[in-house]
Amino acid sequence: MADTGRWEGRAERAVLVGVDLTTSGRKSRPALNGARRAAVRPKEEDIEALSGADGERREAVESPGLDAEESLAEFRELVRSAGGEIAAELMQRRSRLDPATLVGQGKVEEIAGVAASTNADLVLFDHDLSPTQLRNLEAALPCRVLDRTQLILDIFARHARTREGQLQVELAQLEYMLPRLAGRGKAMSQLGGGIGTRGPGETQLETDRRKIQRRIDQLKSDLEAVRRVRRQQRQRREAVPVPTVALVGYTNAGKSTLFNRLTGAHVLQSSRMFATLDPKLRAVELPSKRKVLLSDTVGFIRNLPHTLVTSFRATLEEVEQAEILLHVRDASSGYGEEQKAQVEKVLDELEALSKPHIEVLNKVDLLDAHEREGLAEREQNRHPEVMVSAQTGEGLDALLEAIDKVLYSDPLIETEMRVPQSDGSALAAIDAGMVVHERKYEGNLVWLKVSGPASLVGRLRKYRTRDVGPAEAGA
Repeated sequence: MADTGRWEGRAERAVLVGVDLTTSGRKSRPALNGARRAAVRPKEEDIEALSGADGERREAVESPGLDAEESLAEFRELVRSAGGEIAAELMQRRSRLDPATLVGQGKVEEIAGVAASTNADLVLFDHDLSPTQLRNLEAALPCRVLDRTQLILDIFARHARTREGQLQVELAQLEYMLPRLAGRGKAMSQLGGGIGTRGPGETQLETDRRKIQRRIDQLKSDLEAVRRVRRQQRQRREAVPVPTVALVGYTNAGKSTLFNRLTGAHVLQSSRMFATLDPKLRAVELPSKRKVLLSDTVGFIRNLPHTLVTSFRATLEEVEQAEILLHVRDASSGYGEEQKAQVEKVLDELEALSKPHIEVLNKVDLLDAHEREGLAEREQNRHPEVMVSAQTGEGLDALLEAIDKVLYSDPLIETEMRVPQSDGSALAAIDAGMVVHERKYEGNLVWLKVSGPASLVGRLRKYRTRDVGPAEAGA
């Protein structure tokens, strides 16, 4: 689907197919407004903390998941993010999945009729298809067939701007396609990228596999070079004590808008899913005058393809190395707890779930007074929470103060100093990097009561007269 939205100069028309397993025992949830209120009053059992060998590691349990209608609504947004036009939507309710066609022969015939009558260019399934199911559906339907993972991979391919992002997406696409080569038929030509024309027979198939495997090996080598460069850059950053704070969260939660608000940057912010793929780093000054590097990262989603998590390892290293994670959540979402569980599932896979977290409840400007009250009064979970609106700027000062409190590297020290008035560079460093609580002039000396990072206080230790004691960030 590399040319979605541009085929023949127009948006491709897609038939969406959702699947609802009716024997799951899970009843349909209330309408969106009711779910929205449930989202601002989470239940203890939604996320369970499990103690590991060190007594501190916590893991996310499986999300109860979206119901079929909500899942299809999310899938609809994915299609729009890919530039597609929705021609029709179908829902198949079954007690179990059909191993041959996923949805059953009768439903396949119905889908074929709808696709023909709506002049659809492709049929998209909100479910992963096995190679056999994909082959059978392509034989039975009058247009191309794609599953959920292929759609997500296509959106990633559209939004990758840097060479690194393009390498990561191509690797994920090839690793997903390799086991599905056999019997792809008319879809074989989708792969592209100089792999060559495909023909019938085992010899051509094996040739294609070898070419793809060689390309995969080359991409892995190129990405390892990227990781080496990123490690070198990180080592240079670590030589200067500037900790990293990473923004993580579900796709379209508002991470890039928040990043722009906090840093004054102008990275792409879009309501479309996965608008951000390439990591961005910008410096932010906290109320204590300590500086941190804020990192904007790729958004997560339900059933994020494992090939993407693996391929984007170089990008996600910023999450692994960050000192603090800002989990940005859409407070207006009707299924916020499910989104939270999916993000924590990926963080657990990255072994980053035990890092210090701050939950940033974004888009509070979209809530009414009753919902805001419920959000403010609910019981705190194991992480501190801050309500913000990246769109209006509400709550950003409180967020910076919360980061200051959680930050543990380069701790704050409250001390008294006497600095000669003639030492302008020391006084300038104090004014630039510390919070001055009191200032008095004693002849040729300046007496100061300050709080500042240990690294800067240590550089000016010859002027220290008495330590008042450790200062809480923002005190």
